[in-house]
Amino acid sequence: MARLRRIILPLLVFALVVAGLVMSIRPRPAPVDLADVVSGPLQVTVNEDGRTRVKERYVVFSPLAGRLARIPYKAGEPVQAGRTLLAAIDPSDPDLLDARAVAEAEARVRAAALAVERARTQVIAANAALEFATDELRRVQSSASQAAANLREVQDAQLVVTVRTEEARAAEFARQIAVFELAQAEAALVRTRPADGGADAEAARLTILSPIDGRVLRVLRESAGFVSPGTPLVEIGDSTDLEIEVDVLSPDAVRIAPGAAVHIEDWGGTGVLRGRVRLVEPSAFTKISALGVEEQRVNVIIDFADAPASREGLGDGYRVQTRIVVADAADVMKVPTGALFRQGDKWAAFVEADGRASMRLLEIGRRNHAEAEVLSGLSVGDRVVVYPSDRVREGVMLAPRKAAE
Repeated sequence: MARLRRIILPLLVFALVVAGLVMSIRPRPAPVDLADVVSGPLQVTVNEDGRTRVKERYVVFSPLAGRLARIPYKAGEPVQAGRTLLAAIDPSDPDLLDARAVAEAEARVRAAALAVERARTQVIAANAALEFATDELRRVQSSASQAAANLREVQDAQLVVTVRTEEARAAEFARQIAVFELAQAEAALVRTRPADGGADAEAARLTILSPIDGRVLRVLRESAGFVSPGTPLVEIGDSTDLEIEVDVLSPDAVRIAPGAAVHIEDWGGTGVLRGRVRLVEPSAFTKISALGVEEQRVNVIIDFADAPASREGLGDGYRVQTRIVVADAADVMKVPTGALFRQGDKWAAFVEADGRASMRLLEIGRRNHAEAEVLSGLSVGDRVVVYPSDRVREGVMLAPRKAAE
């Protein structure tokens, strides 16, 4: 028995050593996160910070030469159309003015009259566009069923109506300003001409009332003193009528079209606001990035599509985060971007097949920061390795940790 133990014990030790050596040199499965290749919606956006600004800012100018009384207002104070006295000017003696001053005043009246006619035409055009958009919304609503595909069409039509409403409101604002400027120019002309018969006429004080409801944005000339025609006095605007200015990289600007939907986030309130791109400016400008790199940037102007009540508290010059939609697909095969890597000049991904890694070359379409459209190389239901480590190679055994979302 003792002899048998002496034979078996070394054999057992030898077997354990051999097993340990085999286990030590055997490849261990690589721990990985897996995600499913799925079919679903894909939205591609350009994400940039933006800044709000009052859409229609109006600077009140002195219409004639004279002595300006001190302006008592501060930035932020409310003004009412036709009631708030913005400035008062005692005109210079008309008998001391030359013929050129009278001619300039007459020219300002003619220019103001033309501006009124132009503004009226713009109001008519804006109202016609609003009426057309409203009729289109009614048509879409009447033909839409309960299908989700038609719901998006209704929402798009509603956004167009909202934007056209804002445009009509802006056109009416411009018309009111034009009428105001015409009245000021006519009043200045009366005070510029000498009195009939050469009699001395008391210079009537010219009072300038606010043409709009809004707030004082800036006081450009606060102190009393002599002013000449065209001197800027006060800047006013409707602080609830805002737009957003976003500067994007010029390659991104090429993909952005007027009318594109915009998601407005991180604005300080709850929820996500909606917007629409109104204008992509045609000229770029050079901007130095935080890393000191010169970039060509383009300004994109965005209109809010929600009512002002939904963005209460948002003011002029506030920072917001915008996501401008440049592509929106309802049903595509997609994969997490973390599963993609470059293999030469092509995209590739590791697929889990029978517990081992298998590299596939892919053709990728549209993509955003989280997902990419797969045109070929994968099938719905395949499981791909997300953020593969350097241990993941062709044929390596995989040990899934968890399903990546």
